[in-house]
Amino acid sequence: MKARARLVVERDSGGASVVRELRSMSPLTLLPCPPSLHDGDPDTALVHLAGSAATPLGGDVLDLAIVVGPGARLRLVGVGATLALPGQHPGPSTMSVTIEVGAAGSLEYLTEPTIVVSAADHHADLRADLAADARLRCREVVVLGRSGERPGAFHSETRLRRDGTTLLRQRLDLGGALDATPTHLAGHPVIATELLVWGADPAEAAVGDWWSLVPLAHGGSLATVLAEDTITAYRRLDTATAAHPGLAEPAAAVPVSG
Repeated sequence: MKARARLVVERDSGGASVVRELRSMSPLTLLPCPPSLHDGDPDTALVHLAGSAATPLGGDVLDLAIVVGPGARLRLVGVGATLALPGQHPGPSTMSVTIEVGAAGSLEYLTEPTIVVSAADHHADLRADLAADARLRCREVVVLGRSGERPGAFHSETRLRRDGTTLLRQRLDLGGALDATPTHLAGHPVIATELLVWGADPAEAAVGDWWSLVPLAHGGSLATVLAEDTITAYRRLDTATAAHPGLAEPAAAVPVSG
């Protein structure tokens, strides 16, 4: 299966963020929420990403493009966990996400867990390009195997740039044959990360029980947690990101032109 989806959000003359383009293809189903039906910032567009088919299977190629225009705000939230499964076709399953955020724009991309079952081979690729004053909050939770089973293989690559400068390039190789080593994630089946380019950065790294928040060399920060289950993972992510000063700052108002 090959599927592509595209979401473009822009700021209108009244200051609200509106969906200008939305293209879905099963299983990547984008569901915009009317401002009257969500209790968040009315000037922020809220869109849900739902998996509408049993995927990704081995051989599937999924692509999601997200564009946030200047001054616009988008909160893209996953609905339900993703189950990465082996398939009848050769090769891994692949999920690629490309992100562009314009000047003074902001994006919160908050997905639900990806569960990598036995014999699966899943690749996740995220590329984000931000304007100099754009904001990004991006969360990923990976569960290696269902209860009582050996995990499949999970590979991810994250590339983040702001105003042409690389802030982060990271690759993770998890599960599969690595699960046999005693040091693999220190025996934890869940790893979660939250990438933050959101106002002021932490002055220095903060660490706790199985979590860390690390400022990046050229701006932004990365929270990483290990856990025995997803509930604990989310709790530790909340603890880690609570140490981030930028999350306590209100988003700067953007003047309306025209």
